[in-house]
Amino acid sequence: MVGIFAILAMVFKLPIGISLALSAIAGAILGEEGLALRHLVEGSFGYFETILIILSAMIFMKVLQASGILDTIAAFLLKTFYRKKLTLLFAVMVLIMFPGMITGSSTTAVLSTGVLVAPVLMQLGLSKVKTAALIAMGAILGMIAPPVNILVMIMGSGVDMPYVGLTLPLLIIVVPLALIISLWLGYKDIKIIGYDEMKSILPESFFSRYGFRLYLPLIVVLFLMLGQSFMVEVPDIGIPAIFLLGSLVGLFCGHPFHFIKITQEAVKEAMPILSILVGVGMFIQIMTLTGGRGWVVLSFLSLPPVLLYLGIGISMPLFGSVSAYGSASILGVPFILALINKNAIITASSLSAIAGLGDLMPPTALAGMFAAQVVGEKNYFKVLRYCLIPALFELSVGIGVLLLAPFLDNII
Repeated sequence: MVGIFAILAMVFKLPIGISLALSAIAGAILGEEGLALRHLVEGSFGYFETILIILSAMIFMKVLQASGILDTIAAFLLKTFYRKKLTLLFAVMVLIMFPGMITGSSTTAVLSTGVLVAPVLMQLGLSKVKTAALIAMGAILGMIAPPVNILVMIMGSGVDMPYVGLTLPLLIIVVPLALIISLWLGYKDIKIIGYDEMKSILPESFFSRYGFRLYLPLIVVLFLMLGQSFMVEVPDIGIPAIFLLGSLVGLFCGHPFHFIKITQEAVKEAMPILSILVGVGMFIQIMTLTGGRGWVVLSFLSLPPVLLYLGIGISMPLFGSVSAYGSASILGVPFILALINKNAIITASSLSAIAGLGDLMPPTALAGMFAAQVVGEKNYFKVLRYCLIPALFELSVGIGVLLLAPFLDNII
């Protein structure tokens, strides 16, 4: 199944979701289960909750863009920190990460706030390849940051682990990486500019026109997401409903836009990611049916610890070159089971950071390729060269947190 998938995706260049679905059908036939239609349908709905989260989050992101909220936030950050290199770089990194944090997709971050900050960073003195590298790494960090980490959701569904208690473990991984990577890529080249030059590159701010109500959609979403941690009275309506409610609030809080058109654009942009999740669900269901998944789990369980950690550090990013979500599902679940003596929440958080690096691995290298397009660089390998050291930082932190999981478990 894995071989057929690799041939379809890499040789015939079929979309990842279709390649996964066709390889699942082939696996069922070769495993003497016939078409296994019930299992294919059941598998396609395996990540239905995750699909709803991504779709509703994409609509919310489009609302933030169309209403002028993202431009206003970017203008505020630049106006506040343009004389402070360290703070400005970290603020820009968080802004790049933000769409990934609420959609669980690095591509969304690159194509939304990445597009917004790219011209600003280049006018501040950062070369276009370093700008693209910063955007790509920020997008990947956003993908693994709380509150929405799709990779952990996928792994959690495979081991019956609820999506709770992940905020602190993920922040322990993401925050140091965001600070170190932003400084590594930008501190040397970013220059201090004057007030007039800053005003010339400032995105349009809508705050003077709409005031504080511009931020109401963000406040509503954050309140409903985080309020449950502090107040019992806040109802748990589910993440998709929270994002849709925030989107509806955005209709009345900023620059006017056509909600149906925005929704159609969100569905169109989300479709490649959603099709991957449908394909991954079918693939995993058939691997489970034929015993392939059990064989993979037992193979990993029999590895000595040194080879197990080496296998994690090599196989998850490599398989992620085709699909980080596929890597989380096909490899992440067996690795969690192989490390069952450790806290599963910390293990899944670490594995998500490692699997996320797949978005930098050729031939697809989604984060690197789209970041190169954003800055106008035709050869995305130039961008990946500047991502190499930051990616090794992230890999080291992921493996380090895995090794220190018992110690961190006692502290947390």
